[in-house]
Amino acid sequence: MRVIADISVVPLGVGVSLSPYIAACERILVAAGLSPRLHASGTNVEGEWDDVFDALKVCHDTVHNMGAPRVTTSMRLATRTDRDETAETRVNSVLAAVGNASSDGESG
Repeated sequence: MRVIADISVVPLGVGVSLSPYIAACERILVAAGLSPRLHASGTNVEGEWDDVFDALKVCHDTVHNMGAPRVTTSMRLATRTDRDETAETRVNSVLAAVGNASSDGESG
C-alpha cells in the first residue's frame, strides 16, 4: 500500500542545533528512493508503506548512533485505495480550489 507521510524526527539531549541529524535522515530517505520534501517543521515523503517505515527505522538508528540518547517522531499518514494519489496531486487539488474560490468572488 502506498502512503503519503509527514514525518518529524527530533533527537533529544543533543543541544539546540538539529540540522546534522535532519540532514542525515534526509540522506537516508533519498537513498531509499522516497523523494523527501523538507519543510519548516518536518519532511513529506511518499512511497510503499514498508519502504517508508523501513527508512524511518534507519533514521532512528542513525540518529541514535550520532549520539542522541532519545529520538521522538511525529507522523501523519494518508492512504487511499480508490485511486492513485501523490503529495503533488493533493496540493494541486487544493490550489485549484483556492483559485476557483478567488475567481468566483467567494471567500473563506
